[in-house]
Amino acid sequence: MKLTSALLPFALLLCAAGASAATSHDHQERPRARDVGIVIGTLPTGPNNAITDVEGVGVGHATLVRGRELNTGVTAIVPHRGNLYRERVPAAIVVGNGFGKLLGVTQVQELGELETPILLTGTLSVWNAADALAGWLLAQPGMEQVRSINPVVGETNDGYLSDIRARPIGKAQVEQALATLSYGAVEEGAVGAGTGTVAFGWKGGIGTSSRRLPEADGGWTVGVLVQSNYGGHLTVAGVPVWKSLPSPEALALHSRQEPPPWRGDGSIMIVVATDAPLDASALRRVANRALTGLARTGSDMSNGSGDYVIAFSTAKQNRRDPRAAVQPGASVGGEALTPLFEATAEATEEAILNSLLRARTVQGHRGTAPALPLEPLLEALDAAGARAR
Repeated sequence: MKLTSALLPFALLLCAAGASAATSHDHQERPRARDVGIVIGTLPTGPNNAITDVEGVGVGHATLVRGRELNTGVTAIVPHRGNLYRERVPAAIVVGNGFGKLLGVTQVQELGELETPILLTGTLSVWNAADALAGWLLAQPGMEQVRSINPVVGETNDGYLSDIRARPIGKAQVEQALATLSYGAVEEGAVGAGTGTVAFGWKGGIGTSSRRLPEADGGWTVGVLVQSNYGGHLTVAGVPVWKSLPSPEALALHSRQEPPPWRGDGSIMIVVATDAPLDASALRRVANRALTGLARTGSDMSNGSGDYVIAFSTAKQNRRDPRAAVQPGASVGGEALTPLFEATAEATEEAILNSLLRARTVQGHRGTAPALPLEPLLEALDAAGARAR
């Protein structure tokens, strides 16, 4: 069968996808944004350019891959190394679009504090993950008399690449993620909760980034981690690259596969951490700016998209003891918040790009999500003068 010139690029991309499927979870060959000259914003990053640049924040993953049937997992984020139930942190949750299953949201909104690690996973595994997290927490030293706990578990739907109805995430995966926390470099791409996600029709996943403010603006750090699984028109560093990239939808149709989600339904979980002393009200305002970073990447925030931001402050002076009658509440406010807003928007945008760039092609339950093709992406950016040299 002869290929027309119009379909040849798609066929070549499909071949590349198949060749890389065997190593779909090996991230060594895929770059981060800054590795290829994509620099977002003006603020400097922290040393790891990750959410873990906020001191004390840890990230752990458990990845579950079983042939093409299962490509899923769970990602855990902890605000500090201590007992979070006994040393709670100020927190806020912002709902950009509420088509989702974020557990624990009402208590965080009501009390303005976080008392458990944050878990991210696939949609139909949320309840299993929450049960496993509650069990793990209740088994920790000093928790023997606890009678109420509020697990915070977010999700995106990974049902294109994984058999989501199997609901495979449970105690073993949650405990693995919590036992393998990293306080330095964070693995990105098709790992943990990002194993089976798709963004803009390309393979999405876990991504992270950070910003460090100048001393004149407080010297604080903002870190962001995302689980990208949403649609729209991909825009990179202000360039509408969707106009020049090959279409993942056309690629799927040519290979007689079900098209991956592209412009329609999908979701994103965004976690924002900072060491700036912020109360719940200020954190809510910071969380809203993460949606600015999301918008810059071309998100439509469609009807069926669950777009959530969880923000927390690790500042030690603001940690809350539930037994204390008076709780601390010092917070950055006024114009001093503006640099934190800027840092949050920048770090969110870059974290999303890292989630795409680091992800490799994954062949899954209902089809294949190809990795974002680097060469045409960089050519589009170069044509627009949008890449650092």
